[in-house]
Amino acid sequence: MKSALITGVTGQDGSYLSELLLEKDYKVYGLRRRTSTPNYENVDHIKDQIEWIPGDLTDLSSLIEAIKQAQPDEVYNLAAQSYVADSWPMPSATSQITALGVNNMLEAVRLIKPDAKYYQASSSEMFGKVVEMPQKETTPFYPRSPYGVSKVYGHWLTVNYRESFNMFTCSGILFNHESPRRGLEFVTRKVSDAVARIKLGQQDELRMGNLDAKRDWGYAGDYVKAMWLMLQQEEPDDYVISTGETHSVRELLEIAFSHVDLNYKDYVVVDPKFYRPAEVDILLGDCSKAKSELNWELEVSFDDLVKMMVDSDLSRLSNK
Repeated sequence: MKSALITGVTGQDGSYLSELLLEKDYKVYGLRRRTSTPNYENVDHIKDQIEWIPGDLTDLSSLIEAIKQAQPDEVYNLAAQSYVADSWPMPSATSQITALGVNNMLEAVRLIKPDAKYYQASSSEMFGKVVEMPQKETTPFYPRSPYGVSKVYGHWLTVNYRESFNMFTCSGILFNHESPRRGLEFVTRKVSDAVARIKLGQQDELRMGNLDAKRDWGYAGDYVKAMWLMLQQEEPDDYVISTGETHSVRELLEIAFSHVDLNYKDYVVVDPKFYRPAEVDILLGDCSKAKSELNWELEVSFDDLVKMMVDSDLSRLSNK
């Protein structure tokens, strides 16, 4: 039986990845950071199938202990301060977790289980102010937030450990990926939650920032399959994971509101406070390498994804 250690296991990606690995008969270890009130919402249905290990990305000794305990064949480092907007008011915390945390995790693997295969969650935010369209593995990075800068550090460190210590370390440069398990602060989930509330008469308006920002949005359930596929290859490498399509926030609003027979123009208010200090106007990934080398395929379209999220929030709020 293979074993895997996942950081960020209670997040969106961690929960879908845990499900995938459990289906493949892995022994799944989840690194759990201590919080005053544990949040198992995303993994409640599989909580008892995960072996929990206390640890924190900012504490190297706890990570060394976690690797000793799990002796994993595969390590998936998904934990981060992952909300871009919070990285401006919290640049130090973001870099401690999202940048230096990678340093700690790689070092723990190198010291205790150097033959483990390691996956690093890189991000399309590393491309930021894009220098070419679409963005691929060789596109230069130009991050536009403390979060993006931190992710670039983690990405290059992962390459460095591969080349310096001959470790199997790879990065998935994932473009935006969403699901009903996305945090409420992220724009797609903010929209699906608000649409459900407006439809149910619990809210009367939705305040948004830049409606013309464009993103390459996919389904998180599809993207975790790519993470797993990367670690099944003969040689480690980095891959862009995306849909190859771009959609504006305005389009997202149109699909979400019309799904419940409403017009977004009647409810959406543009509020300058939701604009970023440095805007990333457009992201569009070229995932042809992942498709050809990993045989990775997309199954859920943008349209279906948005409707799935609205339906999920409608169901959740109706049940309340």
